[in-house]
Amino acid sequence: MSLIALLSFLAIGALAGWLAGTLMKGSGFGLLGNMAIGIIGAVVGGWFFGLLGISVKHGFVGSLVTAVVGASLLLAVVKLVKK
Repeated sequence: MSLIALLSFLAIGALAGWLAGTLMKGSGFGLLGNMAIGIIGAVVGGWFFGLLGISVKHGFVGSLVTAVVGASLLLAVVKLVKK
């Protein structure tokens, strides 16, 4: 993995985590928390879209949408478990 790819991966993870945190909770979780939520969310989103048979185009926007949807699902599950 090149340095540019790694930085892009981390940037998408941070942005997706922040967006999901803002949508689901009302605020973000800090830079590292947002990255962790976004990266895990990207995996969850990829699995979820694959389960539904949805193919998201690759690229920045597709990766971001997949990561935000997955991170939002992840946060919703965590919220339910906490109750």
